[in-house]
Amino acid sequence: MAEDIKKIRDREAKWQKKWQESKVFTPKNDGSKQPFYMLAEFPFPSGTGLHGGHMLNYTGCDVMARFRRMQGFDVLYPLGFDSLGISAENYATKIGRHPSVVVRELAEKFTKNMLDMGWSIDLDAQVATSDPEFIKWTQWMFIQFFKAGLAYKSMLPMNWCPKCRTTLTNEELEDGKCNRCHGEVEVREKMQWNLAITKYADKLLDGLNMVDYPEKVKRDQINWIGRSTGADVDFRVGDDVMTVYTTRVDTIFGVTFCAIAPEHKLLAKWLDEGKITNADEVRAYIKQSAAKSEFDRTDATKDKTGVKLEGIMAQNPFTGAMIPVFVADYVLVNYAHGTIMAVPAHDSRDYAFAKKFDLPIIQVLAGGDISQAAWEEDGEHINSGFMDGMGKADAIAAAIKVGSDAGFARPKVRYRMGDWGFSRQMYWGEPIPLVYCEKCGWVPVPESELPLMQPHMDDFRPT
Repeated sequence: MAEDIKKIRDREAKWQKKWQESKVFTPKNDGSKQPFYMLAEFPFPSGTGLHGGHMLNYTGCDVMARFRRMQGFDVLYPLGFDSLGISAENYATKIGRHPSVVVRELAEKFTKNMLDMGWSIDLDAQVATSDPEFIKWTQWMFIQFFKAGLAYKSMLPMNWCPKCRTTLTNEELEDGKCNRCHGEVEVREKMQWNLAITKYADKLLDGLNMVDYPEKVKRDQINWIGRSTGADVDFRVGDDVMTVYTTRVDTIFGVTFCAIAPEHKLLAKWLDEGKITNADEVRAYIKQSAAKSEFDRTDATKDKTGVKLEGIMAQNPFTGAMIPVFVADYVLVNYAHGTIMAVPAHDSRDYAFAKKFDLPIIQVLAGGDISQAAWEEDGEHINSGFMDGMGKADAIAAAIKVGSDAGFARPKVRYRMGDWGFSRQMYWGEPIPLVYCEKCGWVPVPESELPLMQPHMDDFRPT
């Protein structure tokens, strides 16, 4: 048995060597055949080598590449390494070595694994994202984004891991915790570089009509972009204006409270000005909210919490009614305006909140028994002034017209998708190719000086 296995391995090694020497997997690129590009997401070179998940993914890609060659295509199938970033740095930190050395060694090990698998990859096209030549062109692209107004820097609420000392995306969290150290994650305001992908939201949606994607993938994309049509409505709070975005401005007569995100600048202003009389309670709640991840804050299965802002009342611009304002951590500052208007009679979440804090519940859509639960179906408008008797579409149009004519409401299209905040507070990554000038602001590094590389640091751990 052992001899048979050895013979098989020797035979494989012999033919794999011939494949590489004769460059059978390197495309001719001479126009004699139709080209086909088989691109798979590059693996992170961390750990001890490729694992079972890699085998499943890249074997499927290899089958497609071989199939296309048999059909007569000139196939380019590269497989490189995503060798910059948090995974490589964390692994290097864990074993106490420099990431620049570790990623080179792991790339060699991964390449051997790839060849042992017999994948038909083109080694001549292999790249690593930590290669200076690769960095040069990604930095060049970043500069073009910046010049076009698509790259900008701003303060954003981010998931922050105090132990790893860097930001994390929602997708990187596991049950609201850091997926690397498994520690608690806080929400902190951080200065981040962003790419303005929201400018392409409509193109992304319209483009789904031109691609042959499964319907589930299209539906997930539509939900992720989350285009909605509604209105911005201004609620006056003393001398301040608190703007709220709503898709159901027609239910404005049923609003009995508003809620504001813990990180909202207006909340900080009211605290600084001494307008909130229970400031200690509010500050304690803000601190408590900062220790929660966005995942925990928006978890629909968890009880919604909040604190009433004593001394603060908002005026409903349509009715003139004065209503209380709560700070509530289920309101996210990075969506719409970081504020909500609550209509407890017709939203189950608002209904539960109103019951908990003994707030009024005003029915403005006919149907259902609101003494038992929120009525979340549509119905004829009642208790709604000029909208009484109207259906949903007519009432929304009427409310927007009245609000627009009076100057306290405006039609608005919004997206759940936000701009991409992509910079991390870590060493092993591409430096942003810009310098800051006191007179001129951010200025691109001359393209002739690219790539801009990070300096060598023996101690590269974040401080």
